[in-house]
This record gives sequence, C-alpha cells and structure tokens, in this order.
Amino acid sequence: MAVHTQFLTRPEGRLGYDVRGAGPLVVSVPGVGDLRSSYRFLAPVLADAGFRVATVDLRGHGDSDTTFTDYGDAATGDDIVALIRELGGGPAVVIGNSLGAAAAVWAAAHEPDLVSAIVMLGPFVRDAPTTPLTRILMAVALRRPWGAAAWGAYYRSLNAGIRPTDLADHVARIRTALRRPGAWSAFLRTIQTSHAPVTPLLANVSAPVLVMMGERDPDFTDPRAEADFIAGALGGGPAEVVMVADAGHYPQAQRPDVTGPAVAAFLATVRGA
Repeated sequence: MAVHTQFLTRPEGRLGYDVRGAGPLVVSVPGVGDLRSSYRFLAPVLADAGFRVATVDLRGHGDSDTTFTDYGDAATGDDIVALIRELGGGPAVVIGNSLGAAAAVWAAAHEPDLVSAIVMLGPFVRDAPTTPLTRILMAVALRRPWGAAAWGAYYRSLNAGIRPTDLADHVARIRTALRRPGAWSAFLRTIQTSHAPVTPLLANVSAPVLVMMGERDPDFTDPRAEADFIAGALGGGPAEVVMVADAGHYPQAQRPDVTGPAVAAFLATVRGA
C-alpha cells in the first residue's frame, strides 16, 4: 500500500509523517540523525498485523521543518503527544529508537492516558559516560564541510552485525536530508541533547514496556546491562527485555525478521489486555 507524506502543524513548524494500516494506533519515532524510513521494514509488518502505524520525522530531520527553536527529548515527546491527538487521541503504543525512546518515556510520563505501551529499540534514556577528549573529537568530526560524511560513516558503524541490504541507499537519503537549509544546525542541536531529565521519569512509566537491544550495539559498553537497567528502573508496569542477535543500534532495520514478530506479539498482548 502506498503511503503519502502528511504534515502535523506545530507552533514553530511542521512535522512530516505518514500513516499505513487500520486498527489501534502505533506511533514510531526514529533517533537523531535518522529518518522515519528507519521503520521501512517494521511498519508494514505491524500494519499487516492489524495496526494503524504512523512514522514521524524528528524536528529538523527528513520532511520536517528546520524552523524550531527547541529540540531533544522533551520537545519530541511533546510532538508525540500532539500527533496522537491529531490522529484521534489514542491511546497509542509508542515505538522509539535511540533518542526516540527517551521521547516516548517523556510522553508516557506526562500523558499516561495517551500512551498504552512503549517499545524501546536501542534506547538512550540516560547520558553515556564520556570524556572531554571524546566530546572534542566528536565536535571536530561533525564540523563542516566533512560533518555529513562523518555522520554517515558513524551511522554505518552503528549497524554492527547484519546490515540492511539497502543501507547505502538509506545513508544517502540521510545525507541528502542533512543538506537542506537549516537541517545541519537542527541535527547538531538534537545530538547535543542531554537525556538526564528523562532518566528519573522512567519511574513514572506504568505502561507495559518492551526493551529490544541489539547484542552488538556499539553505543553501549554492555547492551544487556543497559537493557536490564531500563527494565528495572520502570515504575512497575510489566517490562520485557529482548536481546537481538547480530544487530547493533538499529534492530528494526537490521533484523526485521526478529523485531517484526516480537513487536507484533507484544502489541497483541497490549491490545488484548
């Protein structure tokens, strides 16, 4: 089924999104420096399983405007809430990859009646330990004119394990999107997000949560330990951890053969609750 870009109007700009399928609402949010097409394999599986699946670009990314003054977890969480309301008020399951998972936590903690469950994929919900040297090296790597190429190379490295067959095309689309006027600045502001304000909000999440982590995710020293930390920090709702073999930071694109059935099964339990 063909999907078409739609736009959600926010106070400072528009967000690009698309919708496929019919049934209970699922809102899917990518991570920083990525596109909503990160869900190009997972979204059709969930639509075929009987869900209405919306995928949305972050502020300043993809088809979304670059006119915003605020980026990051809280802003994205607020956008999730606005999209759920735009699409009928939910409640909705929110799927978040990387930063998108932190935004899902923000939305569930602030508007629990709108979020029925969360699926976290390679979630960043707390700040990773780093050093001043690492921060300097990252800042230099992401300077123009080589910044987009550096991000593309880093993005490819995050696909440790089995890589999507169309990874080169996907990275090319990311680099094209980053060349839009204002997009690089929006990306830099988003990637500087601190997740520290979201970490204590985990205790306020009572909705069911599925945490899926690639066993080879290079963003975490110990992916399993990070997944277990998240599950243990949640506020009492049922939490399930699934480790995805031969996958890095993007299990939804790298191992749709695993994430598709696992997420569909989780959503079925939420729908049947």
